Amino acid sequence: MDANARAGTIALFGGTFDPVHLGHLRVAWDAAHALGCPVRLVPCATPSHRREPAAGAVQRIEMLKLALAGQDRLVLDPREVGRGGISYTVDTLRELRAEVGDARPIAALIGADAFVALPSWREWRELFVLAHLVVLTRAGHSPEWPAALRDAVAGRETDDAAALAEAAAGKVLRLPVTPLEISASAVRAELAGGREPRWLVPDAVLDYIVVQDLYRTP
Repeated sequence: MDANARAGTIALFGGTFDPVHLGHLRVAWDAAHALGCPVRLVPCATPSHRREPAAGAVQRIEMLKLALAGQDRLVLDPREVGRGGISYTVDTLRELRAEVGDARPIAALIGADAFVALPSWREWRELFVLAHLVVLTRAGHSPEWPAALRDAVAGRETDDAAALAEAAAGKVLRLPVTPLEISASAVRAELAGGREPRWLVPDAVLDYIVVQDLYRTP
């Protein structure tokens, strides 16, 4: 077996994390447990499908560092911020694949709602070549996949998380995660309204937001 394959699966969870909240952390925690490997949280530089983040890249990285302190199941990977420009998942996976070789399993974690829009992503079919795709699902919420996505996924699905370690890329796993109904936009709205979003973000992150005076305007 190739040395990179023996090193285990690499799992990535990208997002703006503007700010990182307990919903992000809980689903990543669930995925790390299910996949048997740490999950790397990858904050984007400039998102391709939404507005510019309200907090700067350095601030979003600092909030992630605070949120991830004291454990090693979830780790920070700042490569997209370091690369700069618009962050495309295909570029990140190509960069990582070049680093670890062709044999090591890579899994990209994608929320169920985002996965529906996968055909609008840059070079989206290439994602199946570069990594496994893990669709984070929650009970009672199953958005319909468009025809192009159904066709691309056909023959790739597995219900066994352990199967992702048996190949470098190409499988699709629907992974149920703990449904914490928290959004970054709701956290920002609380702060913009002069309220304290306690229990939505880690305490250390909230303290940082207050000190930095973030998200005080809509």
